[in-house]
Amino acid sequence: MKDVTPLTEGWRLRHDGASLAAEVPGCVHTDLLAAGLIPDPFLGRNERDVAWVGRRAWTYTTDLPTAPAVHERTDLVFGGLDTAARITLAGEELGRTRNMHRSYRFDVTGRAGELRVEFASAYDEAAAVRAVTGERPNVYPEPFQYIRKMACSFGWDWGPTLVTAGIWRPVRLEHWSTARLARVRPLVTVEGTTGRVELRIEVERTRQAAARELVAHAVVAGTEAWGAAVVEDDEAVIVLEAPDVELWWPRGNGDQALYEVEVTLYEVSGAPAPPAASEAPASAPGQHPLDTWRRRIGFRTVEVDRGADEHGTGFTFVVNGIRVFARGVNWVPDDVLPSRVTPDRYRSQLARAADANADLVRVWGGGIYEDDAFYDVCDELGLMVWQDFPFACSAYPEEQPLRGEVEAEARDNVVRLMHHPSLVLWNGGNENLWGFRDWGWETELAGNSWGEGYYLGLLPRVVAELDPTRPYTASSPWSGSWDHHPNDPSHGTHHSWEVWNRKDYAEYRADVPRFVSEFGWQAPPNLATLRRALPGETLAPDSPGMLHHQKAEDGNDKLNRGVARHFTLPDGDFDRWHYLAQVVQARAVAAGIEHWRSHWPVCAGTVVWQLNDCWPVSSWSAIDGDGRLKPLYHELRRVYADRLLTLQPGPDRPVLALVNQSADPWRTPVTLRRMEAVGDAAAAERLAAYEATLDLTVEPRAVLRLPVPRDLVPAEGSKTEYLVADAGDLRAVFFAVRDRDFAYPGPRFDLALEPVAGAADTVDLVVTAHTLIRDLLLQADRLAPDAVADRGLVTLLPGERTRIRVRGAADAGSEEFRAALFCLGSS
Repeated sequence: MKDVTPLTEGWRLRHDGASLAAEVPGCVHTDLLAAGLIPDPFLGRNERDVAWVGRRAWTYTTDLPTAPAVHERTDLVFGGLDTAARITLAGEELGRTRNMHRSYRFDVTGRAGELRVEFASAYDEAAAVRAVTGERPNVYPEPFQYIRKMACSFGWDWGPTLVTAGIWRPVRLEHWSTARLARVRPLVTVEGTTGRVELRIEVERTRQAAARELVAHAVVAGTEAWGAAVVEDDEAVIVLEAPDVELWWPRGNGDQALYEVEVTLYEVSGAPAPPAASEAPASAPGQHPLDTWRRRIGFRTVEVDRGADEHGTGFTFVVNGIRVFARGVNWVPDDVLPSRVTPDRYRSQLARAADANADLVRVWGGGIYEDDAFYDVCDELGLMVWQDFPFACSAYPEEQPLRGEVEAEARDNVVRLMHHPSLVLWNGGNENLWGFRDWGWETELAGNSWGEGYYLGLLPRVVAELDPTRPYTASSPWSGSWDHHPNDPSHGTHHSWEVWNRKDYAEYRADVPRFVSEFGWQAPPNLATLRRALPGETLAPDSPGMLHHQKAEDGNDKLNRGVARHFTLPDGDFDRWHYLAQVVQARAVAAGIEHWRSHWPVCAGTVVWQLNDCWPVSSWSAIDGDGRLKPLYHELRRVYADRLLTLQPGPDRPVLALVNQSADPWRTPVTLRRMEAVGDAAAAERLAAYEATLDLTVEPRAVLRLPVPRDLVPAEGSKTEYLVADAGDLRAVFFAVRDRDFAYPGPRFDLALEPVAGAADTVDLVVTAHTLIRDLLLQADRLAPDAVADRGLVTLLPGERTRIRVRGAADAGSEEFRAALFCLGSS
């Protein structure tokens, strides 16, 4: 049987004529940080002080011992090299690489000595390729389109420029004899309750084993599915049928049944016949196991309905025959130094996506194909994965050496990831077809290649050949063909960025795209994150560190404009500005999602930009760069819940919308109240006549929209009246004017702290309102850096009470809690 030896120890990094200990997997930046040779680039403006790292060549070395003479072959296998490297062993070149997104294998049988991995500067490699292919336009002044590397290493409008190099994924020695399983492609389908697994198997033989007979056995654990096939011309096909299988479902629609598939390669001595279909594929006398491949699969069907209708061209995920409104989040690399992202970190971040009621994660095209651990967690949590191929916001040359690298990486990763049931879509890239049409590229390119041949030719061909069980789309956004504008909201997928860039968030309600695969609103990270990232700085919206950790073009001005449209922009009060900016982010995203969900099935999905950050920065994220939850995160949990209650502006009066994405009918009374913000419960009673209760039923996976009765609608332009809708523990509110024009009363409320039994570090903050309290927020990290609250923005009516559970701040008293509370109407 094949043996594997990890190569994680003994690595050294050459630095200025000396060497220092290197961690593998890792990168130059992490090694220099560990050695104390560079400052933390995430702090202050240190990013600028370490820019030199990405412009140098670097060399990793270790001693490779002679492998024991037990096997016929020893391979050196790199899971990932970042990026342009020359590999030598005992002074002899093994090979060269120029692609971060691929794995590499070298025959080192019987060889030993110093192993060297010499990395060129990514800038130098990009310059060499550009000299061959010629110039191509780009949205950023960095050369990422000339090198197959994580594009956001070169910076983005939310990320630092930290151009990495290093052995970023594990290295191992594989010792084997006779043959190994070179590639296994499981094509998984299901019809009714019968699962089908077609295993396409390719083997590699040693030179000594050219004439030896091989057989492959396969089994699906927990079922009666098993089979075998003789390997002919180094290939075999085994088809397994598994009766009575459980289906894999996206979260919220059913369970996530997973089955292990195992393929074992045997050498046959004396050439006995392979097992018959009625025999279990266990090792038989004369059969010697050589190699084993194990993966988890799930049985489900997935397609994207892109049919034309009276509204345009749809884009609806259909899983196991059920049409799904996708509640998505965009995922960027969770660290700009991606070797630091562990399986536990993946699990934590993705569990947060699931807890926010998301059911789809889009792996954005300026990043990477994530580690296997990412997709394993998505399989378990029922998070559908939309996987971009790594192309983003640039014109990409299609000439060599890039074209061959693109095809090789696509083949490598399609085969690596295709067994995951969570993977529901391959996408050609991010905004490149749109960029060609709208960003002036067409004229500048003057007929040169720019990537269209990848997105509409090479990539769909690779997917169709290797993974025909999944849909492919050419880009995000994409209308489906050049017959329509690439970002036409009526056709296919749409990116809604005009609102953030130029308009008020209320403009999200101006149209109903078929599928919104990107939209979002910025906010600063949480206060404790800012204090850690900007030590010693007096915080202000335009303080030096704040501006350095704001990478978006005109980002702060856009933030301020967004606040000023709804509130009086605070002058000299950073804490108030910080609170209002986070409120506007949560309000903006909620406005879009509530509107679009209320128009299902015309709109069939939203994918918020973005779930996470790769460092501490003002950005569109719901989870900041230190892992703290912004108010937006809690708002996502509300607006992505199976059942949503919302009040939407209508042509002449508000519309009550109930969204039921569950599989069961929703029967609920809805109480509508017209209220007045005059400051006490008695005043609210005077409007008791302006109240109605509706007994409503919403069918499964449906939306009910009703105009609000006219006598319950606040008077047009009223600065004191507002509308409240309640359905169980769900609430929606409607105001006739913007917040800056509304006469919010001075907020009055009582606080009480109550210990939580059995949780020494946890307390409940009980807030009792005596006036209307709008968008109450406890910023728990003001109490202690690691403190967290279980609630985000809360609106209370006079006399109401809410309970906020806080962990990590048991030593804080009432005054500290009061100082950490913010709401509208307060100074």
